[in-house]
Amino acid sequence: MEAQLQRVLDGLAAGHSPRDIELLNVDVKEEPGRRDPTGAVLPGTAENEAAAKYLTGELACIANTPGAGAIILGVADDGQRIGTELSEEWLRHRIYQLSEQRLTVNVRAGDLGGTRVLVLQPPEAVEPIRWRGRIHWRVADNCVEVDAATWMAGRLHRSGFDWSAQPSGYRLDDVQASAMEIARRFLDQAGSDPAAADLAAATDNDLLRRLNVVDGDGRLTNAGALLFVTTRVPAIDYLRRDHPGGDSTIRVRREGPLLVQLAEVETAAAASNAIVQVAEGLVRGQMRKLPQSAVREAIVNGVVHRDWTADAPVVVEHVGDTLTVTSPGGFIAGITPENIITHPSAPRYQSLAEAAASLRLAEREGIGVDRMVASMLALGHERPEISELPGPYVRAVLLGGSPDEFWIEFLADISPKTLARDVDLLLMLDHLCRHGWIDSLRAAPVIQRGEAEARAALGRLSEAIFVDPLVTEVAGVPAGEPMAWRLSDVLLEWLEHRLGYRQGEARQRMILEWARARGRVSSTEVADLAGVAQNYAGKLLTELERQGRLEPGRPNRSGRGFFYRPVGG
Repeated sequence: MEAQLQRVLDGLAAGHSPRDIELLNVDVKEEPGRRDPTGAVLPGTAENEAAAKYLTGELACIANTPGAGAIILGVADDGQRIGTELSEEWLRHRIYQLSEQRLTVNVRAGDLGGTRVLVLQPPEAVEPIRWRGRIHWRVADNCVEVDAATWMAGRLHRSGFDWSAQPSGYRLDDVQASAMEIARRFLDQAGSDPAAADLAAATDNDLLRRLNVVDGDGRLTNAGALLFVTTRVPAIDYLRRDHPGGDSTIRVRREGPLLVQLAEVETAAAASNAIVQVAEGLVRGQMRKLPQSAVREAIVNGVVHRDWTADAPVVVEHVGDTLTVTSPGGFIAGITPENIITHPSAPRYQSLAEAAASLRLAEREGIGVDRMVASMLALGHERPEISELPGPYVRAVLLGGSPDEFWIEFLADISPKTLARDVDLLLMLDHLCRHGWIDSLRAAPVIQRGEAEARAALGRLSEAIFVDPLVTEVAGVPAGEPMAWRLSDVLLEWLEHRLGYRQGEARQRMILEWARARGRVSSTEVADLAGVAQNYAGKLLTELERQGRLEPGRPNRSGRGFFYRPVGG
């Protein structure tokens, strides 16, 4: 927590706006009640009742969030340092009173370039803290309402309690033969995996024991009951529509063993997942509009990692070539959309996740998102969109369509061949097609790794070959500045249809992204990135200056090495 807090404080000190540097558990706010009707800032006071009430609600929300967090008070959304004169002791005591003695907050003063700010840190709640009768916690960067049962389920998970490993009311005699048949079918689909073949050949009772879903007295665990007997209510609701707004043509919603439900949904999804022909000479002649492996990962992840204390089903909407999986329960154990590809395995229900992995339904070491991302990007589709919604729910969206034949052929001809399956390389190539350039600072969040790992990944990318090297250094970068890369001229021509940043407003956004990230931009850099002549690059920069988005780096606007700066730093 302290490291995250310091990172945000350092960003504010460097002049970044809060929206660019706020983290899930660290929020930046100005003191409420400090502006007049015209928006002008009013002088601060030692006591501010409106601020205390507002902060009590926000801090209750943060305390209810796993890992808790902090608020930095005294900076506006646009980065203006308004500061605060609130008394630390008064504010701490007033929040304690307003929260009905439930919230004891650490309040300390800090200095931000001569501006006094306050850092407010509540401890993580051991029981849900209500504000005005409601429980809230943070989802992404918003406080959303949550029910007590969902909050308590998250608390139990963090304490190490595994509901799926507890005894159920079912015994071996209750196991459904159809579920056992499907379990063996999933194992047989594992191909040449000898451990899977050995498990499939075991007797029913031995298979269940090796999955650790039955105890010595023949009682099934909750994981075993879900997989092989029944779910309390339908666990999956699959809807197929041929186009948005159309009537459903297929619906799968039933009770029974979870394995049976999964098999029926997978069959329905495969039947609606069109097969298309690709040109001769490519790696494969037929492909589906959505990779079936990604479809399975999305559905299985939604089912295995959902909150089983909720009665709502996992909703699978298959509309056209888009698959959307929405599952009850938010992210857990520090997982966020920004780290989900590389986050270590942290299942909500360990026993259920291990049984699914043993049945070859899901990964044992992770949550399969990296494979889902790689299989989508390998066909030229967008990376899966995974987000947390109020409720909370987790939603995964797969946008399919006809595979990109030029992209597939390009990946097939990359040397060394292993890089075509490297999820880091695929993510960076996708980013380059959309944004035009990449460096280690930008690559780190793209591949969801640290900067050192990002530099190593860029090293692998720079060594890959497709006729020529895949990438080349951006021209015009001043000596001593970090290297940045763009696609090679050969790839720019081969993948021209995928380049979304070289015309109109998209080109302006690319130039401004470069200027803001690098602190400056020159006509040489723009000419290289946009593929235009240097004099035309100068005109593009002049237009952005006219719009008030760039300013000259020198008052005389001339001389060798002349550049522009982004307005506002």
